[in-house]
Amino acid sequence: MPRCKITVMKKTINPELAEEYCINKVTPCPCFEVGQEFTCDLAKPGNFCDWAWRDIHPMVAALLTGGNFSHGLFEGWMKDDRMMIGCCTDGVRPVIFRIERIDE
Repeated sequence: MPRCKITVMKKTINPELAEEYCINKVTPCPCFEVGQEFTCDLAKPGNFCDWAWRDIHPMVAALLTGGNFSHGLFEGWMKDDRMMIGCCTDGVRPVIFRIERIDE
């Protein structure tokens, strides 16, 4: 069965939103480091943020079950049909992930 490799590509922060809406000083997400990699099947990798997993799991599931993000509704979106770029839905400090199906 194929697996997915999840790579942390970028940690971002929206300082204007943090300043306006957050009580305490906000820093980029402490759960991940840029370049960090995880390998998984349909189960959440160990030490992976529950919230981020909830957000990207549909993309992981699509790739693992033969779906892609370069045909059909997504025609012309991703160059590689085994890959998708996703992120967590933290609007103040989102983390961006590359999700790749790896056929073992």
